[in-house]
Amino acid sequence: MAVTIRDVAALAGVSPSTVSRTCKDHPSISKETKEKVRCAMAQLGYEANMPAASSSGQSPQVIGIILPPSSRDAYENSFYLEAIRGVSQFCNGRKYVSTVVTGQDEDEVLGAIQTVVKDERVGGFIILYSKQDDPIIDYLYNEGLLYVLIGKAKQFVNQTIYIDNDNLLAGKEATEYLYSLGHRKIAYVGSECIMLFSAERRAGYQQALAERGLPLNPDYCIEVEQLSLDSNEAFQALLSRKDRPTAVVASDDILAVSLERICAQMGLSIPEDLSIVSFNNSLLSRITSPQLTSVDVNSHQLGIEAASQLINHIENPNLLATKIIVPHSLVVRDSCREVDS
Repeated sequence: MAVTIRDVAALAGVSPSTVSRTCKDHPSISKETKEKVRCAMAQLGYEANMPAASSSGQSPQVIGIILPPSSRDAYENSFYLEAIRGVSQFCNGRKYVSTVVTGQDEDEVLGAIQTVVKDERVGGFIILYSKQDDPIIDYLYNEGLLYVLIGKAKQFVNQTIYIDNDNLLAGKEATEYLYSLGHRKIAYVGSECIMLFSAERRAGYQQALAERGLPLNPDYCIEVEQLSLDSNEAFQALLSRKDRPTAVVASDDILAVSLERICAQMGLSIPEDLSIVSFNNSLLSRITSPQLTSVDVNSHQLGIEAASQLINHIENPNLLATKIIVPHSLVVRDSCREVDS
């Protein structure tokens, strides 16, 4: 079996990212650590392309920002734009350069990452999403590349630096808010549960129903493949039911706006006929009529924290993987009203 970068790291007693940076003769790694890593490489017979001379350290280091594979939807979601703004703001203050990595599918994103990695200035990556069984995470981890995840880690949990909200608690609180207004028929609409933020928000919604003694109606839980303003048929079916819900928790402002559009087409009024709580507190939540009550997940701060942790680990290579929870808050506007329970 071929020797891997992780075998070298284990023998040298350092992180895989330290081995990777040693192979590039990165100036952030001490001379003593480089010697220890190179001895382990020699002992195991691990071969890597190392530059003949050390980098001068004058060129700014590069951080890759990885968007989820998408042909369009990711570029329309203000969550990612705000997170990128936070990453860029922090990087600019620390004299790092950020670059966005995109692609229509996972193969294209992986190809783009492999191209970026060829630049010896690359210090690591920030992944703006989290989903189950992600081959991009597998690649970064197995190659010993430093990365920070925005979202909860499901792969290599103990070795992964991640920044997240408590999405389960947020989903629960959004549902409990509707319950406090007298709603008892509460639905949930979200993206596929392969996306961990939506899975956790849905779990919080379900937990709130269970704790309040409300039945969990499977027909009240809708998952859409992509976040889109064109999510119509499933929403129409939900709102056409004889026992249609009086309130909905939507996992994203985009889905909430789509719901508002369907209500308008069906002659339903918000909040008189349907109350909505959404997530992200984006521009969409403020330009709708009525304006949306929305959970602010502080996406800008998520980006700042992700960049801060990545740069901290670049400059201090043997730190343990950090897990940070950014608080959320409910911003109450006009899309919800009290009803008789």
